[in-house]
Amino acid sequence: MPKDVLDEREFELINIIGAHLGSNQRDLSLQMDLSLGQTNMLIRRLISKGFIRITQLNKKKAKYLLTPKGIMEKMRKSVKYTLNTINSISLIKERIKKIVLKFYEEGERIFIIFGKSDFAMLIEMVLKENGISDCHITYIDKPPSQKMNGVLMICKENIKPVPEAQQTINLIEALAQDDVFMNHVGNSREVQCGFAQK
Repeated sequence: MPKDVLDEREFELINIIGAHLGSNQRDLSLQMDLSLGQTNMLIRRLISKGFIRITQLNKKKAKYLLTPKGIMEKMRKSVKYTLNTINSISLIKERIKKIVLKFYEEGERIFIIFGKSDFAMLIEMVLKENGISDCHITYIDKPPSQKMNGVLMICKENIKPVPEAQQTINLIEALAQDDVFMNHVGNSREVQCGFAQK
């Protein structure tokens, strides 16, 4: 790995220091769920790379600050992450559009959305952007007790058993099987690794 490239933990530490969430090594190690020794090693590595500096306040207390280089790296990765997220949402929306329009062309006008999530918002957006106003959308939080008319669009993970409807599609599984979307997610891991996922 080149000297100036940050790994996941280094970037996580830069984010914590940049947000002033850790005032000492103990705070930083707790925030990152690392030992004091590992945290100290990360701090020393980031100092040697020129991303952070330490100001000694007294014998026992030090303040950790981002250097201009550290601030720029934090901003650069944040912008990349944001652009990647926007691109991912566009890909999800395109996939949902294909699914919804296929059902619409087959004559479906009733869509039951199981699970309140951002998928639901994207389904409504797709309908509006395509000038479709003759559809009825119903939101449900629990599996229906009887078979439903319309297309059941599952927007929740780990649904067992699957509720019955005339037609059912699990949007999460559909996206997971979409090669274009999964390749995009796989190729963007380097950008995403800059944010802690515990």
